[in-house]
Amino acid sequence: MTEKTQHPVPWFLWPFWAIWAFLTTILEMTGRFVAIVIGLVFMLVGVLVSLTIIGAIVGLPLAIIGFLLVLRGIF
Repeated sequence: MTEKTQHPVPWFLWPFWAIWAFLTTILEMTGRFVAIVIGLVFMLVGVLVSLTIIGAIVGLPLAIIGFLLVLRGIF
């Protein structure tokens, strides 16, 4: 997560600081969304591959990794 600054921002730097904080928030939310989408795709592919006995060796770990990515994106 992001660190909170210990020192107050000087008034003349506040517009730059506000823009920077806004951009970091957007990037954090985008990263979380991408992690959730990739996790859901991994889970779907893992379940589809697991429908065969031989594919279960690859499919189950893929589904588990997808689930963990979704959890990481949510929390």
